[in-house]
Amino acid sequence: MRADAARNLELVLSTGARLLADDPSASIAAIAAAAGVDRRTVYRRFASREELLAAVYRARYDAVEKAIEAARLREAPVAIALHRYVEGIIAVNRAWPVEMGRMLTEETLRERRRRLIGEVDAFLRRATDEGLLRSDLPTGWVGTLLPPLMLHAAEELSDLSAAQAADVVVETLLRGVGAQRPGDRSGGGR
Repeated sequence: MRADAARNLELVLSTGARLLADDPSASIAAIAAAAGVDRRTVYRRFASREELLAAVYRARYDAVEKAIEAARLREAPVAIALHRYVEGIIAVNRAWPVEMGRMLTEETLRERRRRLIGEVDAFLRRATDEGLLRSDLPTGWVGTLLPPLMLHAAEELSDLSAAQAADVVVETLLRGVGAQRPGDRSGGGR
């Protein structure tokens, strides 16, 4: 693919992600116009809106895979890997703001999603084994909490960089939101 064609494809996909997140019924013509390309260019690449949507989902998963790879979940120190992972996923959520419920039903992505979740779950077990995360929580609890924290950080902390938003998420995950320090049971209670 020529460099300009690759740029146009990336632009169409990222614009499509943004528009479809705001309006799931956005047309190919609207996406092409917002991306600044001719709609025939989009139709040459995608025969239907559903094909375009599937390509947007694949592009999002490509970005998630790159973020997981960059975090070095298996070899980096766990605190550093956690921050890198959270920062990377916040950046992905901002760049590819697709409607998650619909994306999760996409048949072709299920195995890929399972594999990525498995990698993160293995990392969270490692973080627990190494003492960064509490071991007395129900199995899978941290893995359940982390995705919505990252999604909300991407959306609600838009005035912060991805790194700064990751600081907030990691601090919230590791320290909670209570005013009491762990072990301090005096004062503030009934």
